[in-house]
Amino acid sequence: MKDASDIQAIMTDIGTRARAASAELAFTPAEAKESALMAAADAVWENRAKIMAANADDMVFGKDKGLSGPMLDRLMLDEARIQSMCDGLRAVAAQDDPVGQITEAWDRPSGLNIQRVRTPLGVVGVIYESRPNVTADAGALCLKAGNAVILRGGSESFNSTAAIHDCLVEGLKAAGLPVDAIQRIPTRDRAAVAELLRMTDYVDVIVPRGGKGLVGLVQKEARVPVFAHLEGIVHIYIDAQADVEKTRNVVVNAKTRRTSICGAAECLLIHRQVAETLGQAVIKDLLAAGVEVRGDANLQHIEGVTPATDTDWGREYLNMIIAARVVDDVDGAIQHIRTYGSDHTDCILTEDDATAARFFQRLDSAILMRNASTQFADGAEFGMGAEIGIATGKMHARGPVGAMQLTSFKYLVTGDGTVRN
Repeated sequence: MKDASDIQAIMTDIGTRARAASAELAFTPAEAKESALMAAADAVWENRAKIMAANADDMVFGKDKGLSGPMLDRLMLDEARIQSMCDGLRAVAAQDDPVGQITEAWDRPSGLNIQRVRTPLGVVGVIYESRPNVTADAGALCLKAGNAVILRGGSESFNSTAAIHDCLVEGLKAAGLPVDAIQRIPTRDRAAVAELLRMTDYVDVIVPRGGKGLVGLVQKEARVPVFAHLEGIVHIYIDAQADVEKTRNVVVNAKTRRTSICGAAECLLIHRQVAETLGQAVIKDLLAAGVEVRGDANLQHIEGVTPATDTDWGREYLNMIIAARVVDDVDGAIQHIRTYGSDHTDCILTEDDATAARFFQRLDSAILMRNASTQFADGAEFGMGAEIGIATGKMHARGPVGAMQLTSFKYLVTGDGTVRN
């Protein structure tokens, strides 16, 4: 372990180089950024064997560390997931460049012309757990938005992150861009995270991606502004006017497709009128799929349902477990979500437009869905190519954070010798 002075020196050097790179990226042509990302995608695919070998070492480390099954699933890379990583890099590369886009323009009676134009944030620090694919997503999105990025993956993904980062650097070199545009903190030492959170002279925003513990620590300790990505306590409400076939398909998919992602359903709310019909059928579907259903007193008579306790409400399982409760109506569902939700993603299953509108109007989660699996709560599925996280706060960025959300804006004001009376 390095001492504090060593860590501070390492981080100061990284920050200095990132700030210098960000100044150049602010006016880098769109074509150069696209070229870098395409070359990076090629490098990731060509080096997939090396990446999977590094990931195998991380999987051993993770198991020895006692990571849970869902966390190990997040950590694991196979050829299909590497292909998805490459697809994400290429999708971001192909998007319109947000930097320099004019979002609004107007003329004033004074004779001034005013434009509001997208501009990079500067330097972004990304702290994440387990998921090594975030290395590619974060690097790609920050570069596309003209930002330099400092990456700090979890200790369990140290080797995978290094192998993927090497490929991103290859892409930068191929396009003639500064290699300091995408940097990785080269130590597992947690002191480096603490230092990153204090680097107000070098870092413009921190994006934490991980569990409640990580995000809470970052929010508590950071002196740099934070885009918070809180846990996904995702609710699905089955209304009295829900379609039977849609509901049964959506709920099972939302829970079981991949339990370890933040868009996986964690709590099922069922209208009292359909609790013994559609609600019971859905619960039996979940049980048949291998899901442990923890139900309230209204549902415990269903064979296979285990009793829910107070700790089951407002809980992110990231596993084959779901809490279930009967509510009187949509307002009961809304109240439950307001009490126990995390403002991430919530869904209503109904054919009644007025009920859906009430659900959408009276809840303020970052993502609200109707008749669709919450597994779609993902930047790539939103057409962003990838995401750096789902922001649950209300300042600047909210929902999936893609390249556009990693920009700010400036005003360009043009006159013709114009003076103010």
